[in-house]
Amino acid sequence: SDVYKRQELRKKNSKELQEELEGLLKEQFSLRMQKGSGQMSNPARFKTVRREIARIRTIMTEMGNQA
Repeated sequence: SDVYKRQELRKKNSKELQEELEGLLKEQFSLRMQKGSGQMSNPARFKTVRREIARIRTIMTEMGNQA
């Protein structure tokens, strides 16, 4: 669930978070392309990916403020 995911993300270092973020951004891009071509297989995934991206960026910002 979300709480578990948040705790897992907080354990990662900034390099791991950056890699995770890049993967999600690529997935978001491919989902956007699917949506544009009318081949969207899982519309709910779009919302999930968007929220995970926001979650990672928030944690990265918090880490930056603590440094």
